[in-house]
Amino acid sequence: MKKKIIIGFFLTFIMALSCSPGILALENTKGNKDIVDTAAEAGEFKILAAALEKAGLVETLKGTGPYTVFAPTDQAFEKLLKDLNITAEELLNRKDLKDILLYHVVQGKVLSSDLKNGMKVKTLAGKDVTISLDPVKVNNATVVNPDVEASNGVIHVIDTVLVP
Repeated sequence: MKKKIIIGFFLTFIMALSCSPGILALENTKGNKDIVDTAAEAGEFKILAAALEKAGLVETLKGTGPYTVFAPTDQAFEKLLKDLNITAEELLNRKDLKDILLYHVVQGKVLSSDLKNGMKVKTLAGKDVTISLDPVKVNNATVVNPDVEASNGVIHVIDTVLVP
């Protein structure tokens, strides 16, 4: 009887994980959707989605690309808002919002297997980010979920908003 309860609990737990939204949902994508739709479907990028909309970058990231996006989670944005002592609305109204977002985007599809320790990658903001390995980092942001494929590029989920 105890074994049946444990097995039942385990199966319920596995089913719940497979159905949960968020970063785990990104791992199941097969690259059929563009970068914007892939991130939106995950549910962990609401602030990023609002910022892309406000900055007029949605159509760009729905374009043919390919692009590599270092995508900060909502939790990463919440940390930034707290550090800057501002609200999400104040962030969305910053004059440099577009530059901040473009600092998270690289032209071309760069997979984690393409990375080398210390390499510099030019972003669409015209500024470089520095890659380090073990753990994989972009500047000071840790990549928590690499190589999420989309139809027009790849997303690397990061835990910190990159500020140029």
